[in-house]
Amino acid sequence: MTRPAPLQDITVIDLTQVFAGPYCTYQLALLGAKVIKIEPPGGEMTRYGGAHADLAAQGLGLAYCTQNADKECVEIDLKQAAGVANVLQLVRQADIFVQNYRPGVAERLGLGEAAVRSANPGVIYCSISAYGGEGPVGHRPAYDHVVQAMCGIMQTTGTDATGPIKVGAPYVDYATGLNAAFAVMAALRERDRTGAGQTVDVAMLDTALNLMANNVVTTATTGNEVAKLGNEAASRAPSSGCFAAKDGVLIMLAANNERQFSDLCAVLGHPEWSSDPRWSDPRQRVQHQDALRAEIEAALLLHTAMQWEALLDAAGVPASRVRSIGELLAEGQPQARQLLAEVAVGADDTAVSLPSIGFRLNENSLQPRCPPRKNGADNDKYLM
Repeated sequence: MTRPAPLQDITVIDLTQVFAGPYCTYQLALLGAKVIKIEPPGGEMTRYGGAHADLAAQGLGLAYCTQNADKECVEIDLKQAAGVANVLQLVRQADIFVQNYRPGVAERLGLGEAAVRSANPGVIYCSISAYGGEGPVGHRPAYDHVVQAMCGIMQTTGTDATGPIKVGAPYVDYATGLNAAFAVMAALRERDRTGAGQTVDVAMLDTALNLMANNVVTTATTGNEVAKLGNEAASRAPSSGCFAAKDGVLIMLAANNERQFSDLCAVLGHPEWSSDPRWSDPRQRVQHQDALRAEIEAALLLHTAMQWEALLDAAGVPASRVRSIGELLAEGQPQARQLLAEVAVGADDTAVSLPSIGFRLNENSLQPRCPPRKNGADNDKYLM
């Protein structure tokens, strides 16, 4: 089957760096777009970071590789008028322009929306920023962990004993990249419909709030803050949440509805719990949740987390023992979904596993085809 390439006739000018912006343009590249990545002399800072020292020394660090395969790379000094002129020349043949400078910086460089649209009225101009430009904090710069503090997610993560805890991955960055790619696709469709250039404005804070929509709706509607849940389920069902098994490994349960609760009781060897007056309906379970959780905790100490996971799976009760990334990769589920593609990177053809697109299109997992390139690798092709 021919690999789908819905954006094969689309050209993207990529003036982004770090994670959110490059992850947006990476999605577009995986969809078949030609992405021309423009970097300052020496390249963006993520080229020299990440866990693989040899690749970082070559300017191809893992922190860069993760979201920059399938792109052509051009080195341009935007502090020089000639550099800005070079970018505007490239824009004339492009469909999409993406930048993630702090609000106002692109304009000062001469690459704001007005300047870019004067070079190409039909271009889709996408700005990615921390807070969007408007509002009391719109002007501020930020990184993922700063937005995590701003958006409220840290106040609901952890417990009263631990205090607020940051999520252990830059999820706001990557979600913002996906959100921006989604917005750009919508803008392309609107341009197809109207023939007019489009403006896309994506903010990290907006994305973070969308990712916790239920919490935001609850507080905005009732005025009540959402309490720290620790490892408890968002449903707050007493029969859901995190419990320790015999081997000390934690297992996360989700027995939220009546069927799941009844099946959980049966798997734990206590079918009578589901008819016990204290726990026979959801309201009673909440009222007597301490006793119920004590019984579940005691029952789970009879087997290991892996054993319980298999038993609960057979019964159709959602559950998973707490895994590391390495454990998950060793089990093969990401490979079965083709979520990673091994690409040879750098002078020694180092095998690097890079992310594929996060969905199937006509049964295809769209994987990177070309490795990340050195800074300025395509200067001769695009600069006269």
